Amino acid sequence: MDYALLLNAFERTHRERSWSRQRLLHECLRAAIRGGQLAPGTRLAATRVLAAELGLARNTVLYAYEQLASEGFVLPDRRGTVVAGTVGQQEVAPPAGSKDGLSRRAQHLRGLAGQDRNATVVFPADAMGAFAPGVPALDEFPLAQWRRMLDRAWRALTPRQLNYGDPAGEPQLRMAIADHLRAARGVVCDAGQVFITDGTQSSLDVCLRAFADQGDTLWIEHPGYGGALAAGRGAGLQVTGIAVDMDGIAPTDDDWNAAPPRLIYTTPSHQYPTGSVLSPARRMALLERARAFGALIIEDDYDSEFRHGGPPLAAMQGLVSDAPVVYLGTFSKTMFPALRLAFIVVPAGLAGAFAQMQAQGATRGRVAEQLALAEFLRSGLFARHVRRMRRLYCQRRDALSEALQRHACAGAVIHGGTAGMHLALRFQDVRWDDLALSRSAAQDGIVALALSAHGTGEGAGWNGFLLGYAQVPAENMDGLARRLGALLPV
Repeated sequence: MDYALLLNAFERTHRERSWSRQRLLHECLRAAIRGGQLAPGTRLAATRVLAAELGLARNTVLYAYEQLASEGFVLPDRRGTVVAGTVGQQEVAPPAGSKDGLSRRAQHLRGLAGQDRNATVVFPADAMGAFAPGVPALDEFPLAQWRRMLDRAWRALTPRQLNYGDPAGEPQLRMAIADHLRAARGVVCDAGQVFITDGTQSSLDVCLRAFADQGDTLWIEHPGYGGALAAGRGAGLQVTGIAVDMDGIAPTDDDWNAAPPRLIYTTPSHQYPTGSVLSPARRMALLERARAFGALIIEDDYDSEFRHGGPPLAAMQGLVSDAPVVYLGTFSKTMFPALRLAFIVVPAGLAGAFAQMQAQGATRGRVAEQLALAEFLRSGLFARHVRRMRRLYCQRRDALSEALQRHACAGAVIHGGTAGMHLALRFQDVRWDDLALSRSAAQDGIVALALSAHGTGEGAGWNGFLLGYAQVPAENMDGLARRLGALLPV
């Protein structure tokens, strides 16, 4: 390529523009790439060589190359600078074996929502109103007090704290969480075992990466949380769905012998989506078998704070000494989802190695939010807010349950009312198509997720609706249940 000839021709064409030499070279090379004169894969002249050829300072050429790289027109490598596979001229060829540029694993994950009946009803992640699950009563959150704590945290920050934070999380928050868990959930831990993440999904991803190798077996509940299925598949694990009954996850001897797990994911406090609570006997049996098989239990303490039928059951993590349990929690349901703060409690013997792994890729920021949350916990405001919400959700659960009994239970049974923020309305006639009925409800402005869409293993699973009630006023339940009941077959 005769760069001097190329530059002269470009300069003559744009003579009326008073560009600097840096800008002129940058625009010339970009036009040549877009026009195909510098084809994809072409290696540009070395900066020193091109500077000598054009009679320019080397910094001028460096500037032009850096600008082109920042715009994606060229790619630096060990041997110099290469024109990228496309920009404005032709599409980048996808990797071999890929139809759209995604890896096979990424295509598989995308297919989780499109390969079967699950894809026929889609709701946005930020859906609100009746009966979107997992969304707390946001208008009841003590926002003014939270703002004051956040403001105090920002005013107290030092310049040093504006740097990247501790990859394990702010020490003050880790200590506050450990204190809270010991008192409220019976978790046996100290602050050194607590690690801050930005959500349960992030916690799951890092746990699967830390505690399992590709090809290991992960047990998840069937039906269960789709995020666990996605995380397991994304980590390259063999995912096995274990059936859930009225006492929670129910592995059989055949399950243990045919597919012994490395990890077991469970939501014992209020199973998602059925609402079952893992019985004390089932908890102890799972702990004993997990220890015997060398497995780790991932205890997602989902909805544990909102126990409506008696005092909260203690976390599995604290039931036996040195329990083989990794404990997950989040503040998205107890406070608000946009906070994006969650935590992992790692067994003491694994905490040191886990901390080293976390240091390599953990999110390191949100210092002010973490300090404000530490104050929120220590001040007693968090416990007070949870108590208020427990009473409110109990009232709303009662109102929904009574309304469903009046209008929608001719062929259905209510499950999961002893805890949490949602009910399961299970159809007794398996021929009722819950996905079709969910679509009809959506057309009527009601979010009623299909239970069958949460299947994670073989078999029919559950058939019915998942109904979140936390954000729905009690006085609205009767009219909504009447509309929902009108959609059901006679």
